[in-house]
Amino acid sequence: MIVSRRAVLAGLGGAGLSMPYISRAAAADYSWKFGHGFPATHPVHTFALEAAAKIKETTSGKVDIGVFPNSQLGGDSDLLSQVRAGAIDFFSTGGLIFATLVPIAAINGTGFAFKSTDAVWPAMDGELGALIRKGFEKADLYAFEKIWNNGFRQITTSKKPIRDPSDLTGFKIRVPVSQVYVSLFKALGASPTSINLSDVYTALQTGVVDGQENPLVVADTSKFYEVQKFCSKTNHVWDGSWIVTSNRTWRGVPDDIKAKVAAGFNDGAVKQRDAVTKLNDELATSLQQKGITFNDTDPAPFRDVLKKAGFYTEWKKKHGEEAWGLLEKSVGQLG
Repeated sequence: MIVSRRAVLAGLGGAGLSMPYISRAAAADYSWKFGHGFPATHPVHTFALEAAAKIKETTSGKVDIGVFPNSQLGGDSDLLSQVRAGAIDFFSTGGLIFATLVPIAAINGTGFAFKSTDAVWPAMDGELGALIRKGFEKADLYAFEKIWNNGFRQITTSKKPIRDPSDLTGFKIRVPVSQVYVSLFKALGASPTSINLSDVYTALQTGVVDGQENPLVVADTSKFYEVQKFCSKTNHVWDGSWIVTSNRTWRGVPDDIKAKVAAGFNDGAVKQRDAVTKLNDELATSLQQKGITFNDTDPAPFRDVLKKAGFYTEWKKKHGEEAWGLLEKSVGQLG
């Protein structure tokens, strides 16, 4: 399937934008709600709409999933509580958000671990991903087999590019509300501040922080190019989103329906992964045209600083020998 940037950002030809969710059929045996915090233009949403439509088709209308973007049903913390309680049926967000409940879900946020997506998928579709899903199971959640792609995170700045770790010394950078990100940038010598995404543009504009880090699709859709001058391609963290439901909801579904729902979301993940990779490549060109200057970086010096700071040793202890061993099996020795 070939997906252009325009098609992805327009919500599959605009169908996803004209309605916040897919219309429901009265004959559906299962009318489910899928909530998330991504914008309606984000590939997680547009491909979730496509997956929902496919599931409806393959189940002959027995399953009708309404997909609600933009935190319409609540913020991430609220949506997580709702899916656990059965108030909504599906929820998607990044592993680092889930980590408040499933600590192992944050392991993909280990700084400078994955060198490319070629290393990501064997790990997340293989033994490491299986171990993470067991963590969800312990939290009474069912995570679908294929994790979705948000892409590698890059650093944007207002005053200077980040070329090596020394450029981060004392640098005021916005990070998500996540222990992993705070730990990572403190170890690199920066001054990280946790700010909700909705407030980041203002924080950049007013100088509360000098930069931020996100996948390029976020820098584009949030218009950070209006208040940032440089983008340093650090690829410091690969970011992905799990789709989950509660074990209680999942146990009540017949096996044949489970298989078709799982196939819809897992097949959708594979398509979405490719689209996001292509989209990020195109966005680099687009953001350059909007005035952003790009530079590449060498990850080796950043890893060396993290080793000396004890970052990898700290997170190895937190994640445990088994999980860390599976991570290093995919990415090589870190600490």
